[in-house]
Amino acid sequence: MSILSHYPFFLLILARLSAFLITLPLFSYRTIPAVHKAGFAFFLSLIMFESVQPPDLEVNGAFYLLLMKEIFIGLMIGFIAYLIYTCIMIAGSFMDFQIGFAIANIIDPQTGAQSPLIGQLLNTLALLLMLSLNAHHMLLDGVFYSFRYIPPDTFSFSLEGESIPDFLITSFSAMFLIAFQMSLPIVGSLFIVDIALGIVAKTVPQMNIFVVGLPIKMLLSFVLLIIVMSALFFVMQGLFETLAETMRNLIRLLGGTGNASDPA
Repeated sequence: MSILSHYPFFLLILARLSAFLITLPLFSYRTIPAVHKAGFAFFLSLIMFESVQPPDLEVNGAFYLLLMKEIFIGLMIGFIAYLIYTCIMIAGSFMDFQIGFAIANIIDPQTGAQSPLIGQLLNTLALLLMLSLNAHHMLLDGVFYSFRYIPPDTFSFSLEGESIPDFLITSFSAMFLIAFQMSLPIVGSLFIVDIALGIVAKTVPQMNIFVVGLPIKMLLSFVLLIIVMSALFFVMQGLFETLAETMRNLIRLLGGTGNASDPA
């Protein structure tokens, strides 16, 4: 099977994978050189090209429409994965707001955007856990899974009805639910601390509670973070499974064979 004789089909696979890696967590980070990303997309496309039976395609007006379709599908699949993964940063934002770190954000070198302190810590731990569990293989398996339901050489994907918008809204809600589950132990405990500090401020007005309260909350938050770290890793492991399942459900919807009632 020669790429030169079926290069239009190979370009379609490369377009979907390149668009997928642009928005995919871990693979889309700015710290990875663009040459390495392009080379990875090329060799991954080569592997997938060898695993399918390429049809005969011609470079014409319909081919450019297929190319645009492949870019759109790759961006959509990568976006839904990034959307679910963002719950880690959202959970860090909830924690930072309750601790008092919300006034001090840092620049994330991976994305170039401002990120919360605890969110950056959780993001680093999540990336290490992803690599240790080979969860990034599940992400790559998701785009390979898409070729089964949405062939590159046809326009057989569906955007009709309200299933896609409903699925995206439900996935967006699920992201916040997972972020709330991750941040609840820290946020709930510090809320009780705030109540206790408020009682102390009323009973002992001579004490400057604003000076004393912030160090207490910071110290207690780090102690609680160490205690619940194993539970956070357990939630992150479930997050990776939810992420992969959400990608598959979106692919089924785009292929016209899915059900939007269960996004994850």
